[in-house]
Amino acid sequence: MYSKEELVELIIKNPDEYNSYKKNLEELDLTELDFSNITLENIDFTNTELAGTSFNDTHISNCNFTGSDLNAADFTRANVIECDFSESILNGTDFSYATVSYCNFTDADMAGCIVKEADLSDSDFSACDNLSATRADETTIWPDNELLPDDFDTNYTKEDEEEEESQVSDY
Repeated sequence: MYSKEELVELIIKNPDEYNSYKKNLEELDLTELDFSNITLENIDFTNTELAGTSFNDTHISNCNFTGSDLNAADFTRANVIECDFSESILNGTDFSYATVSYCNFTDADMAGCIVKEADLSDSDFSACDNLSATRADETTIWPDNELLPDDFDTNYTKEDEEEEESQVSDY
């Protein structure tokens, strides 16, 4: 049995050994760890507790986050390529300034996810949940419409709603 610190070292220095170890586990707690400023490739994070974990400025490619809890995880300025976030919980996860390319978000819960100034082009959000409850801005780059839910409006953001509420007049 590895400690969290030993697992971080294993993930960074010997990902094949980590993936082999992970295969025998149904779930794993890697909450509130720091994976900032590194490269993560071909890592199996399926059904992993990653709430509050930092992936700031990290290059992440071909990683599997299927069924993971990524509540309040931080992917600020990360470069995320060809990762699977299917069935993940991304409530409050921060993808600000990140580039998220060719990722799958099927059945992922996006409520409260922050995507300000993010480039989400070419990622598939067509079957995700609560995309309209994300916090975006006018600089967010969305994928083409076929990769978005049918009823999603790329011009709508939570900030628009807050602005409208603050402009309500007494007249």
